[in-house]
Amino acid sequence: MGKCSGRCTLVAFCCLQLVAALERQIFDFLGYQWAPILANFLHIMAVILGIFGTVQYRSRYLILYAAWLVLWVGWNAFIICFYLEVGQLSQDRDFIMTFNTSLHRSWWMENGPGCLVTPVLNSRLALEDHHVISVTGCLLDYPYIEALSSALQIFLALFGFVFACYVSKVFLEEEDSFDFIGGFDSYGYQAPQKTSHLQLQPLYTAG
Repeated sequence: MGKCSGRCTLVAFCCLQLVAALERQIFDFLGYQWAPILANFLHIMAVILGIFGTVQYRSRYLILYAAWLVLWVGWNAFIICFYLEVGQLSQDRDFIMTFNTSLHRSWWMENGPGCLVTPVLNSRLALEDHHVISVTGCLLDYPYIEALSSALQIFLALFGFVFACYVSKVFLEEEDSFDFIGGFDSYGYQAPQKTSHLQLQPLYTAG
């Protein structure tokens, strides 16, 4: 794989990550999920940093971008386990997604494909300033939509990590090669001195 093709592929994956992150950020805002909103914002900043490092040949930025992708994969794996309620995780714990500042609710719960929302009036389960709804007829339940969204993020992050490591390695090798060549010029260029037999010598004649 050439250097140009590696850089172009990494930029393409970063752009896909950026579009996917912005799409996810919009729906998390609509659902008032503050923890994912914060994580998405950090991810967007890291992706922009990765694009900048790729275009400007900055290997350190790519290393930071690759390190963030490891954390991003872990976060999305947690999101999948949360919505599928793996182990002791439960969607009833609002503090995980909203820091317990508002009612946690995925936007896809009411707006999924084919979902029919029916308010439940005078329900004893309703909290203050909130209402209880009944959602039926969904072609795909919202936990699976959220899990698929996180799976897509993991897929893009894994490929981005591989290409970021490759491109940063190429950049580091070029930096080492440049320093090695430039080391000979650190003292500046000095023209070779003329040999002694070319120098003018005084001429003495008998008078």
